[in-house]
Amino acid sequence: MGARITLLLALCFGMSFHPSVAWSQSAAQAPDVNAIGKVLTAEGVVRVEHPAAILVQGNLSTGEQTKVGDQIYRGDIIQTGPDGKLSAALADGSSFSVSANARMEVNEFVYDPHGHSNESLMSLTKGTFTFLAGEVAHTGSMKVNTPIGTMGIHGTAPRVEILPDGSVKFSTLIEQK
Repeated sequence: MGARITLLLALCFGMSFHPSVAWSQSAAQAPDVNAIGKVLTAEGVVRVEHPAAILVQGNLSTGEQTKVGDQIYRGDIIQTGPDGKLSAALADGSSFSVSANARMEVNEFVYDPHGHSNESLMSLTKGTFTFLAGEVAHTGSMKVNTPIGTMGIHGTAPRVEILPDGSVKFSTLIEQK
């Protein structure tokens, strides 16, 4: 029954069928199926949604509670409830923490340890976030988008708070070398 539904979905969306491939909701661009990071801590209600891909064979995201060790992928949306907190580490050594009542999207993450065209873009729309910049900030472009503008991160540790009225407060710590 499951294989029949999967095949029917593949045919309806004009996709060729292969049971071990993850598909994008847009046929033009295949999703990145490689994890870019993982959850280090999760308290209270925390959800990491993977909207960029539909796994043809496997478990679809059912809104289950996020737990320590869960993978983070490019395109993921991280949301916390009133008692939620999350911290995560990314492949380049970057890390971030997300407060209660927060929403963040990992829009872009490209990291090659030997490259110099690395890039990262995260969009913050609600809550408080703290970042510790990793190698992407030193070997490419690390950006954080907020409702009032986009910040470039270069060797800093920003704290961004998006208030309920849409205003944004931020502070930074400068990395000592």
